[in-house]
Amino acid sequence: MDNKTTWNETVVLIDSTYSDAVAFNLTVNFERMLNRRIPKADLAHWLDCVALDGGLREGDNNIDVVFLHPDEKKELDNFSPSDFENELNDKAFKDSLGEFNLYSFGNAKMTDFGEFFLETLQVIADAKEVKRLLVVGNTETSFEDIRNILKKVDGKECTLFGMQPLMPGNYRQEILGYSLMSALGISSEEIERAR
Repeated sequence: MDNKTTWNETVVLIDSTYSDAVAFNLTVNFERMLNRRIPKADLAHWLDCVALDGGLREGDNNIDVVFLHPDEKKELDNFSPSDFENELNDKAFKDSLGEFNLYSFGNAKMTDFGEFFLETLQVIADAKEVKRLLVVGNTETSFEDIRNILKKVDGKECTLFGMQPLMPGNYRQEILGYSLMSALGISSEEIERAR
């Protein structure tokens, strides 16, 4: 993280391994239910959904998106685009919500990946310039640690994404599956028809 020292007002922090695993599980389950192939998740569409779920609205916003991944993992398996170094790091896209600046960081085998995620979350949570923090972390294994960091955050709008309702805290919570389903092209109407 040495080359990223200042942040925009809105930061999305993503545990890439966790979000990729959730996308995979949704894909497998919905392919069976809907009896069709599910394409890889549209990454830009997913980031739009996450930003909207986190309270961002249309405008000239600048959003930093930080993908954290284990060093040995070179790409997302269930998203497009997916290559951390060539397609995601130091790239950007602009749409009606603003400009999304993408960064990817591996843990460089210096520390356990879970610790790396929590340390990065702490750095971003402490950054005075950050006003809105959206966290896609592994709430199944690290919820208490994430919650402990977020409960000490003052003056920021924080949103924590998980696959099930979480214990309340100093943050809003959103269900991660909804944004991923949209990015995978799965609609509630299609699910209703399949029942």
